[in-house]
Amino acid sequence: MKKLQNKIAIITGGAQGIGAGIVSRFAHEGAIVIIWDLQTEKAKTLASTLKASGSKCEVMEGVDITSLASVENAAKIVFEKYGQIDIIVNNAGIVRDASFLKMTEDQWNQVINVNLTGVFNCTKAITPYMVQNQYGRILNISSISGVYGNFGQTNYIAAKAAVAAMVKGWGRELGKYNITANAVAPGPIDTEMLATVPDDIRDQMKMRVPVKRLGKPEDIAVAALFFCSEEASFVTGQTLVVDGGNMLGG
Repeated sequence: MKKLQNKIAIITGGAQGIGAGIVSRFAHEGAIVIIWDLQTEKAKTLASTLKASGSKCEVMEGVDITSLASVENAAKIVFEKYGQIDIIVNNAGIVRDASFLKMTEDQWNQVINVNLTGVFNCTKAITPYMVQNQYGRILNISSISGVYGNFGQTNYIAAKAAVAAMVKGWGRELGKYNITANAVAPGPIDTEMLATVPDDIRDQMKMRVPVKRLGKPEDIAVAALFFCSEEASFVTGQTLVVDGGNMLGG
Protein backbone atom coordinates (compact mmCIF):
# COMPACT_ATOMS: atom_id res chain seq x y z
CA MET A 1 0.00 0.00 0.00
CA LYS A 2 1.12 3.54 -0.69
CA LYS A 3 2.41 5.39 2.38
CA LEU A 4 -0.27 8.10 2.41
CA GLN A 5 -3.19 6.18 0.93
CA ASN A 6 -6.43 8.16 1.31
CA LYS A 7 -4.87 10.74 3.65
CA ILE A 8 -6.08 14.32 3.22
CA ALA A 9 -3.05 16.59 2.99
CA ILE A 10 -3.11 20.38 2.80
CA ILE A 11 0.10 21.94 1.52
CA THR A 12 0.61 25.70 1.56
CA GLY A 13 2.78 27.29 -1.10
CA GLY A 14 2.45 24.12 -3.16
CA ALA A 15 2.48 25.68 -6.63
CA GLN A 16 6.22 25.61 -7.20
CA GLY A 17 9.62 24.82 -5.73
CA ILE A 18 9.83 22.75 -2.57
CA GLY A 19 6.06 22.89 -2.15
CA ALA A 20 5.45 21.44 -5.60
CA GLY A 21 7.94 18.67 -4.88
CA ILE A 22 6.03 17.75 -1.72
CA VAL A 23 2.67 17.95 -3.49
CA SER A 24 3.86 15.59 -6.21
CA ARG A 25 5.40 13.05 -3.84
CA PHE A 26 2.41 13.00 -1.51
CA ALA A 27 -0.03 12.64 -4.42
CA HIS A 28 1.98 9.75 -5.86
CA GLU A 29 1.92 8.14 -2.40
CA GLY A 30 -1.87 8.05 -2.45
CA ALA A 31 -2.83 11.24 -0.60
CA ILE A 32 -5.61 13.54 -1.69
CA VAL A 33 -3.57 16.74 -1.85
CA ILE A 34 -5.10 20.19 -1.51
CA ILE A 35 -2.97 23.16 -2.51
CA TRP A 36 -3.34 26.51 -0.80
CA ASP A 37 -1.33 28.99 -2.88
CA LEU A 38 -2.09 32.42 -4.28
CA GLN A 39 -0.25 31.45 -7.47
CA THR A 40 -3.45 29.90 -8.72
CA GLU A 41 -2.52 29.21 -12.34
CA LYS A 42 0.73 27.44 -11.45
CA ALA A 43 -1.10 25.41 -8.83
CA LYS A 44 -3.82 24.42 -11.32
CA THR A 45 -1.22 23.35 -13.88
CA LEU A 46 0.48 21.12 -11.32
CA ALA A 47 -2.84 19.67 -10.18
CA SER A 48 -3.86 18.92 -13.78
CA THR A 49 -0.57 17.12 -14.45
CA LEU A 50 -0.95 14.99 -11.34
CA LYS A 51 -4.58 14.14 -12.06
CA ALA A 52 -3.63 13.10 -15.59
CA SER A 53 -1.28 10.54 -14.07
CA GLY A 54 -4.02 9.16 -11.83
CA SER A 55 -3.20 11.06 -8.63
CA LYS A 56 -5.66 13.17 -6.65
CA CYS A 57 -4.94 16.86 -6.28
CA GLU A 58 -7.06 19.98 -6.10
CA VAL A 59 -6.55 23.71 -5.70
CA MET A 60 -8.48 25.97 -3.36
CA GLU A 61 -8.46 29.52 -4.64
CA GLY A 62 -8.22 32.67 -2.57
CA VAL A 63 -6.92 31.18 0.67
CA ASP A 64 -4.97 33.93 2.45
CA ILE A 65 -2.80 32.33 5.12
CA THR A 66 -2.15 35.70 6.75
CA SER A 67 -5.86 35.79 7.68
CA LEU A 68 -7.05 33.38 10.36
CA ALA A 69 -10.65 33.81 9.20
CA SER A 70 -9.67 32.86 5.64
CA VAL A 71 -7.90 29.65 6.62
CA GLU A 72 -10.59 28.71 9.15
CA ASN A 73 -13.18 28.96 6.38
CA ALA A 74 -11.00 26.94 3.99
CA ALA A 75 -10.31 24.25 6.60
CA LYS A 76 -14.02 23.97 7.34
CA ILE A 77 -14.77 23.42 3.65
CA VAL A 78 -12.15 20.67 3.40
CA PHE A 79 -13.38 18.91 6.54
CA GLU A 80 -17.02 19.08 5.49
CA LYS A 81 -16.11 17.53 2.14
CA TYR A 82 -13.81 14.75 3.35
CA GLY A 83 -14.55 14.30 7.05
CA GLN A 84 -10.86 14.44 7.89
CA ILE A 85 -7.70 16.53 7.60
CA ASP A 86 -4.73 14.32 8.26
CA ILE A 87 -1.72 16.41 7.23
CA ILE A 88 -0.78 20.08 7.10
CA VAL A 89 2.52 21.06 5.54
CA ASN A 90 3.29 24.70 6.28
CA ASN A 91 5.56 25.48 3.35
CA ALA A 92 4.44 28.89 2.06
CA GLY A 93 7.07 31.56 2.46
CA ILE A 94 8.53 34.73 1.00
CA VAL A 95 11.81 36.63 1.24
CA ARG A 96 12.34 40.36 1.55
CA ASP A 97 16.09 40.47 2.10
CA ALA A 98 18.02 43.50 3.31
CA SER A 99 20.85 44.09 5.73
CA PHE A 100 19.60 44.78 9.23
CA LEU A 101 20.51 48.49 9.12
CA LYS A 102 18.55 48.90 5.88
CA MET A 103 15.61 46.62 6.58
CA THR A 104 12.30 48.45 6.68
CA GLU A 105 9.38 47.82 8.97
CA ASP A 106 7.35 46.77 5.94
CA GLN A 107 9.97 44.19 4.90
CA TRP A 108 9.94 42.80 8.43
CA ASN A 109 6.15 42.64 8.65
CA GLN A 110 5.62 41.05 5.24
CA VAL A 111 7.92 38.12 5.99
CA ILE A 112 6.69 37.63 9.56
CA ASN A 113 3.04 37.75 8.44
CA VAL A 114 3.49 35.04 5.80
CA ASN A 115 6.31 32.87 7.15
CA LEU A 116 5.37 32.89 10.83
CA THR A 117 1.83 34.14 11.42
CA GLY A 118 0.70 32.13 8.39
CA VAL A 119 2.02 28.96 10.02
CA PHE A 120 0.20 29.79 13.25
CA ASN A 121 -3.04 30.51 11.39
CA CYS A 122 -3.05 27.33 9.30
CA THR A 123 -2.16 25.07 12.19
CA LYS A 124 -4.61 26.81 14.51
CA ALA A 125 -7.42 26.34 11.99
CA ILE A 126 -6.67 22.70 11.17
CA THR A 127 -5.62 21.19 14.50
CA PRO A 128 -9.15 21.04 16.02
CA TYR A 129 -10.19 18.67 13.21
CA MET A 130 -7.14 16.52 13.91
CA VAL A 131 -8.02 16.45 17.60
CA GLN A 132 -11.58 15.45 16.73
CA ASN A 133 -10.31 12.51 14.67
CA GLN A 134 -7.46 11.69 17.05
CA TYR A 135 -4.89 11.78 14.26
CA GLY A 136 -2.63 14.33 12.61
CA ARG A 137 0.72 15.17 11.09
CA ILE A 138 1.97 18.75 11.25
CA LEU A 139 5.10 19.65 9.30
CA ASN A 140 6.73 23.08 9.16
CA ILE A 141 9.27 23.92 6.49
CA SER A 142 12.01 25.85 8.24
CA SER A 143 15.48 26.65 6.81
CA ILE A 144 19.13 26.31 7.70
CA SER A 145 19.04 30.12 7.83
CA GLY A 146 16.89 29.74 10.92
CA VAL A 147 19.43 27.37 12.45
CA TYR A 148 22.73 29.05 11.55
CA GLY A 149 21.76 32.56 10.45
CA ASN A 150 22.47 34.35 7.18
CA PHE A 151 23.48 37.85 6.12
CA GLY A 152 20.62 40.15 5.18
CA GLN A 153 17.82 37.92 6.43
CA THR A 154 16.91 39.06 9.94
CA ASN A 155 13.19 38.76 9.15
CA TYR A 156 13.52 35.36 7.43
CA ILE A 157 15.82 33.97 10.13
CA ALA A 158 13.43 35.02 12.88
CA ALA A 159 10.46 33.39 11.18
CA LYS A 160 12.22 30.17 10.22
CA ALA A 161 13.77 29.74 13.66
CA ALA A 162 10.36 30.32 15.23
CA VAL A 163 8.50 27.73 13.13
CA ALA A 164 11.10 25.13 14.11
CA ALA A 165 10.69 26.09 17.76
CA MET A 166 6.90 25.87 17.51
CA VAL A 167 6.97 22.13 16.87
CA LYS A 168 8.65 21.54 20.21
CA GLY A 169 5.64 23.01 22.00
CA TRP A 170 3.12 21.36 19.71
CA GLY A 171 4.85 18.03 20.16
CA ARG A 172 4.33 18.26 23.91
CA GLU A 173 0.77 19.57 23.73
CA LEU A 174 -0.68 17.49 20.92
CA GLY A 175 0.93 14.09 21.33
CA LYS A 176 -1.93 12.84 23.49
CA TYR A 177 -4.24 13.30 20.50
CA ASN A 178 -2.04 11.14 18.26
CA ILE A 179 -0.79 14.28 16.50
CA THR A 180 2.89 14.74 15.72
CA ALA A 181 4.61 18.02 14.84
CA ASN A 182 8.01 18.25 13.18
CA ALA A 183 10.05 20.50 10.92
CA VAL A 184 12.46 20.18 8.01
CA ALA A 185 15.22 22.76 7.56
CA PRO A 186 16.36 22.73 3.91
CA GLY A 187 19.74 23.92 2.75
CA PRO A 188 20.34 25.39 -0.74
CA ILE A 189 17.65 23.91 -2.98
CA ASP A 190 17.57 24.33 -6.76
CA THR A 191 14.20 26.05 -7.17
CA GLU A 192 12.80 28.97 -9.16
CA MET A 193 13.98 31.33 -6.45
CA LEU A 194 17.57 30.12 -6.69
CA ALA A 195 17.47 30.24 -10.49
CA THR A 196 17.80 34.03 -10.30
CA VAL A 197 21.24 33.71 -8.68
CA PRO A 198 24.17 34.23 -11.11
CA ASP A 199 25.86 31.05 -12.30
CA ASP A 200 29.19 31.83 -10.64
CA ILE A 201 27.50 32.27 -7.26
CA ARG A 202 25.56 29.03 -7.75
CA ASP A 203 28.83 27.24 -8.52
CA GLN A 204 30.32 28.60 -5.30
CA MET A 205 27.31 27.40 -3.39
CA LYS A 206 27.71 23.89 -4.85
CA MET A 207 31.38 23.77 -3.91
CA ARG A 208 30.54 24.56 -0.28
CA VAL A 209 28.26 21.51 -0.10
CA PRO A 210 30.13 18.28 0.72
CA VAL A 211 27.98 16.24 -1.69
CA LYS A 212 28.88 18.78 -4.40
CA ARG A 213 25.41 19.61 -5.65
CA LEU A 214 22.45 21.75 -4.81
CA GLY A 215 19.46 20.04 -3.28
CA LYS A 216 16.33 19.23 -5.26
CA PRO A 217 12.71 19.68 -4.15
CA GLU A 218 12.50 15.89 -4.20
CA ASP A 219 15.15 15.71 -1.47
CA ILE A 220 12.93 17.70 0.85
CA ALA A 221 9.83 15.79 -0.24
CA VAL A 222 11.40 12.51 0.92
CA ALA A 223 11.99 13.95 4.40
CA ALA A 224 8.48 15.41 4.45
CA LEU A 225 7.02 12.04 3.48
CA PHE A 226 8.77 10.32 6.38
CA PHE A 227 7.49 12.79 8.96
CA CYS A 228 3.94 12.61 7.60
CA SER A 229 3.82 8.82 7.33
CA GLU A 230 2.96 6.10 9.82
CA GLU A 231 6.66 5.30 10.06
CA ALA A 232 7.21 8.51 12.05
CA SER A 233 4.46 7.95 14.62
CA PHE A 234 7.03 8.00 17.44
CA VAL A 235 8.85 11.12 16.18
CA THR A 236 7.65 14.55 17.28
CA GLY A 237 9.06 17.94 18.19
CA GLN A 238 12.06 17.43 15.92
CA THR A 239 13.79 19.46 13.20
CA LEU A 240 15.72 17.64 10.48
CA VAL A 241 18.37 19.57 8.56
CA VAL A 242 18.49 18.47 4.90
CA ASP A 243 21.40 20.36 3.37
CA GLY A 244 23.87 17.91 1.86
CA GLY A 245 26.19 18.59 4.78
CA ASN A 246 26.36 22.25 3.78
CA MET A 247 26.93 23.57 7.30
CA LEU A 248 29.74 21.05 7.84
CA GLY A 249 31.77 22.86 5.23
CA GLY A 250 33.13 21.61 1.90
